[in-house]
Amino acid sequence: MKRIAVIAGDGIGIDVTREAVKVIEALKKLGGLEVDLKEFDWGAERFLRDGISMPPGGLDMLRNEFDAIFVGALGDPRIPDMRHAADILLGIRFGLDLYANVRPVKLISRKLTPLKDRTEQDIHFTVFRENTEGAYVGMGGNFKKGTADEVAIQEELHTRKGVERIIVYAFEFARKNRLKKVCMSDKSNVMRYGHDLWQRVFKEVSGRYPEIEPSHLYVDALTMQMVKNPGQFEVIVTNNMFGDIVTDLGAALQGGLGLAASGNINPEVTSMFEPVHGSAPKYAGKNIANPLGAILTSAMMLAHLGFEPEAKRIEDAVKDSIDQNVTTTDLKGKYGTREVGDFIAQHVIAAR
Repeated sequence: MKRIAVIAGDGIGIDVTREAVKVIEALKKLGGLEVDLKEFDWGAERFLRDGISMPPGGLDMLRNEFDAIFVGALGDPRIPDMRHAADILLGIRFGLDLYANVRPVKLISRKLTPLKDRTEQDIHFTVFRENTEGAYVGMGGNFKKGTADEVAIQEELHTRKGVERIIVYAFEFARKNRLKKVCMSDKSNVMRYGHDLWQRVFKEVSGRYPEIEPSHLYVDALTMQMVKNPGQFEVIVTNNMFGDIVTDLGAALQGGLGLAASGNINPEVTSMFEPVHGSAPKYAGKNIANPLGAILTSAMMLAHLGFEPEAKRIEDAVKDSIDQNVTTTDLKGKYGTREVGDFIAQHVIAAR
């Protein structure tokens, strides 16, 4: 039995997580999917009520008692500094050392992409973003803050260990899935220290995988090529900040953030899965949020836990919902969050 911690979070996170859970529970009725879901009320409401983001011992509990973590979305305007969201998301990401942010970019239907004359075969690649280093470690400071002479310093941090393990993870993924190309992206022509480390490590690691073709693009060239010719990519690996940017571009290519799934993974510990979109508080509880990103994230999580057939059922059901226009208004459908979730839950059972 695999145990999954569910943190619905805030805003539409609650709405879309409910539908992802609904789909998983439907699959459990078929037998064979041995998972136990336990929901936690960690989010803005609890923080405002009790002043607690993650209770004492919460991280150790997740590490020791669960096989995966599913997070909806976090963020609430009543907490301007979003402290609770940082405590939970970054606390889990850094506390469990979830170094690989994995973002599939997969076009489900050609009618969804903004690119002209592109098909499902053209937009089908995976981005591996280093998740615990780079520009997001919070190193830096301000001098004479708030004055005309203010100085702000923001530093990147790259370690040999951190760079090597995400590059190895990308190549191992390519090898496991019989893919032939891995592209690394940086800005080493300008950032000559940290990104030079990426260059040297990528060259060394790629030599261990002679069957896979390595390539390199500066990040500005990468974004251009993702639009001009996305079909050339199978696996992309890059640093934390650039990965944050190019994966949102990838989401746009596949139809929008409402379809984007992600995993925060360390294969040696409990990993966390979350749809990419934000909490969008003004849409919460109105039955209009797109649940497909959360549902696809649940499929990604189940595949990670070893339930590949069940994950495939979910992906097929999502494709059918799009093909039959059983979608929310952002995808030009006329259905609500719950109705889309109901369709997919019924489909995974009917497809038996």
